[in-house]
Amino acid sequence: MTDQLTIDIYSDVICPWCLIGYGQLSKALAELEGEIAAEIRWRPFELNPDMPAEGEEQEAHLQRKYRRPAEEGAALRGQMKAIAEGAGVSLSFEGEGEAPPAMMWNTRDCHKLLAFALEQAGPLVQTALKLALFRAHFNQRANLSDRDVLLDIAAGVGLHRAAAKAALDDPDLEARVLAEEQQAWDLNISGVPAIIVNDRFMIPGAQAPEVYVNALRRVAAKSREAS
Repeated sequence: MTDQLTIDIYSDVICPWCLIGYGQLSKALAELEGEIAAEIRWRPFELNPDMPAEGEEQEAHLQRKYRRPAEEGAALRGQMKAIAEGAGVSLSFEGEGEAPPAMMWNTRDCHKLLAFALEQAGPLVQTALKLALFRAHFNQRANLSDRDVLLDIAAGVGLHRAAAKAALDDPDLEARVLAEEQQAWDLNISGVPAIIVNDRFMIPGAQAPEVYVNALRRVAAKSREAS
């Protein structure tokens, strides 16, 4: 019998480790096929909630935030890209011509759209939207503070554009997103990705596939014992 798990992933769409973690988790779930099945839901965590709409150049932002030299940043980006390739995902620009500057954005509207997608269309469409937002940020260098860009992405995964636009202006939806972000802090989540399995068990950080495999097997066993 296949064990059914729910996996809530707190993350941000501009977080490279969140994309890497999803790639590693996907490898783990592929290995567990027939043994464990998971419903994945994405929960909000804003890395830069006070970022202005015009954004900030990525390297300048990271140097200011972490006080690290540019050379160290370049070396870390190279390491992350190699790890991402091993996880089956990409952090590299894939558009035509010269790559535009890598930017950091305010992602509040992204999280509102993700909450709307989960409520209106379910976890599979929400995951499709999350992956499309990852692609837009890392592979296309799109402006994730631009609502027209976001609505194009939402429509591209099958969400109704007018309904998505209304969701972005819905104060109740924004309040729910902020409440979920507060819940993350209440759970002592201060960095992402952070995975909560079956509402009880936390797996922090982007782990190797075998770590996820072992953790999910332990959770499934504990859940069987409790039932």
